[in-house]
Amino acid sequence: MKYISTRNKGYSVSAAEAISRGLAPDGGLFVPETIPSISMDEVRDMGSKSYQERAFVILQKYLSDFTEEELKDIISASYGPNFDHKDVTPLHFVDSNTACLELWHGPTCAFKDLALQMLPHLLTRSLKKCGETRDVCILVATSGDTGKAALDGFADVNGTKIIVFYPDDGVSNVQKLQMVTQSGGNVLVYAVKGNFDDAQTGVKKIFGDKEFAATLSERGYFLSSANSINWGRLLPQIVYYFSAYCDFVNSGNIAWGETLDYAVPTGNFGDILAGWYAKKMGLPVGNLICCSNANNVLTDFLNTGKYNKNRPFYTTISPSMDILVSSNLERLLFTVSQNDKLVSDMMKQLFSEGAYQVDDSIISSIRADFRSGCCDDTATKDTIRKSYQEEDYLIDTHTAVAFRVLEQYRKENDTVPTVVLSTASPYKFCDSVLSALGKNVENSLGAELINALHETTGVKAPEPLKDLDKREVRFTGVTEKEDMITVVDQFLK
Repeated sequence: MKYISTRNKGYSVSAAEAISRGLAPDGGLFVPETIPSISMDEVRDMGSKSYQERAFVILQKYLSDFTEEELKDIISASYGPNFDHKDVTPLHFVDSNTACLELWHGPTCAFKDLALQMLPHLLTRSLKKCGETRDVCILVATSGDTGKAALDGFADVNGTKIIVFYPDDGVSNVQKLQMVTQSGGNVLVYAVKGNFDDAQTGVKKIFGDKEFAATLSERGYFLSSANSINWGRLLPQIVYYFSAYCDFVNSGNIAWGETLDYAVPTGNFGDILAGWYAKKMGLPVGNLICCSNANNVLTDFLNTGKYNKNRPFYTTISPSMDILVSSNLERLLFTVSQNDKLVSDMMKQLFSEGAYQVDDSIISSIRADFRSGCCDDTATKDTIRKSYQEEDYLIDTHTAVAFRVLEQYRKENDTVPTVVLSTASPYKFCDSVLSALGKNVENSLGAELINALHETTGVKAPEPLKDLDKREVRFTGVTEKEDMITVVDQFLK
């Protein structure tokens, strides 16, 4: 299978090249030339398989230049003892119509592990296939979870270095502690003065600097990405939509072939886009419910067809969704329109004017698959409290946004079976969860909050988050967004 750029569909590369490069030379994102199909017989057959076996079924449809043995080795290395649940992504049923897909049983307790435990293996194999002799430097802009998951995946991987930029004061205490205490001789972590969009824009500018790329090449390095702009990051996420469907059917609550809705906490649009690919492959998906916090740029886009980032930026208690430029929406716009020039023009307009408008035919096609909604921090906390008190189920702030939006959606669709994607352990956002439960968390630090949440709820903290306060803080650097390229330059000298 070939992969083409969203801004020039005449430019095609192999899967290995797409994963190695991360971003197309024209700034576009790589997408599969065609979306492979899957039959209901194949889906039904996946029902009796393990998560690892389900992953193989999906990945082999997209990675035709990888052998069966290579894919099985990659999957085995990605999903094993590093996950604390045998099902990798288990379903927790709230009621017969509603299940929570727990995506946080990996080493960093967030859904990014499902992709970032695999990406280093995919990338190193891809580089060999492409005959690449230079070392790769992974650049990451994170709103919290991607950074730690990428650091954990790439730490001390031969032939790689990784630099993570996060927004100063824009991540939770626990997320920050996880990143700044990261071990590994090939890693660097820096705070950026600004928000996530500032960090993400800075990383994209570095990728687009051809002169800097030539300088790094002379030093024996090239840049690639671990953000979801890299197809190797997005692809593994398609798997858990299929796995959730199989487990929902296996529970006896729906039959094979019946549709299932998915409510997805959404920021950069990668996680929900993976669900859209699953639907287009043939998985019986009804609606993909795009759930936003107060930064509701996607809700407005799906309602109006206008994407407009010219609005206030809110720092919320669900920081991984504090995003105004959702990069992966570009993939959807291209695949729906098949118009690379239009997409290129819209992205230029977004950069220069901060907004673009799509025509009625495009937004109508998108609305056929997506619904949307948003809620503020007060509603998020209320949902956490109700979930714990009424369902005896502790959820994090992002999962709470999805449950709240689902509650709004169900006023008109009250009987539709739905999977809510739970993207992080509640322990990653202890301060906000404790506050939602009526506890005073002022002047408390991350490790203290972990203990307090355990004492309050009796829910065990994940092993990877215990004793964070006893780990050495290695990274304290803070940079202006304009100086991010200098940070990279100094690290790679």
